[in-house]
Amino acid sequence: MSNQRYSMETPPASLPVQLLYVTCARSDKDWHSMEHSHYFAELFFITKGEGCFIIDNERVPVRENDLVLVNPGVSHTELGNKKSPWEYIALGIEGLQFHSREDSGTYDYSVHFLGQSRKEIGDCLTQMVMEARLGEQDSGAVCQKLLELLLLYITRHTRQNILAAPPNKATRECRVVEQYINEHYAEEITLETLSLTAHINKYYLVHAFKAYKGISPISYLAEKRLTEAMHLLETTNYPVTKISGMVGYSSQSYFSQAFRRMTSMSPNQYRKKNEKSAAGCSIVK
Repeated sequence: MSNQRYSMETPPASLPVQLLYVTCARSDKDWHSMEHSHYFAELFFITKGEGCFIIDNERVPVRENDLVLVNPGVSHTELGNKKSPWEYIALGIEGLQFHSREDSGTYDYSVHFLGQSRKEIGDCLTQMVMEARLGEQDSGAVCQKLLELLLLYITRHTRQNILAAPPNKATRECRVVEQYINEHYAEEITLETLSLTAHINKYYLVHAFKAYKGISPISYLAEKRLTEAMHLLETTNYPVTKISGMVGYSSQSYFSQAFRRMTSMSPNQYRKKNEKSAAGCSIVK
């Protein structure tokens, strides 16, 4: 009777990471994406087609079977190719940052073509999507365990180390408010809305957020809306009326006044000065 026994090295305890969401996305000619950042890391796996990311103002082309790792706090947006719609799976992961074994220090992002290793990582992500979609008992716990397996596959196939994210002095409440504004700026938002979202007194919120960002939450909201409007003016041919509504203004007149206060020019003047070709890549969400 033959017997084969394999000794295993027991790894140290897992990092205290948390899966925040699982997303499946597909480009569409009517979708648009705004430049944004998160207090957590994001992972993108391209399942079909090709497109590009804008990460810290750098254009990064991607294609099917690419894995994109974006560290916390890094500004980015997704662009799609009109001739080749693309699809991807994205994860939001709190509590970690990616670190190259070959370079000292951390970096903003990395892109990896997975090749033969795509099956392990792709299957793991697909299973996470199915669990999240079905929403059966303990699906959240199953997805969390799948995340731990996925991170092991990533360290194996991409020469990345997974490190604990450094502590942030900003309060969690302020990060929640910032994230809420980044994702919902096109909606009607008041100070009351934000205080309810963060579960804190609105007067304390104003004080804490000013210490965190240097401006009040409502001022940050206004800056966010106008910054996204500038991005749309530069990269699309949408009329000003449509853009004002897309970024949360119910009145084009008020939008134009706010835009002029920030840039010292009208939206149309800004577009003419900063006009860029929207051909080739179209904005997607």
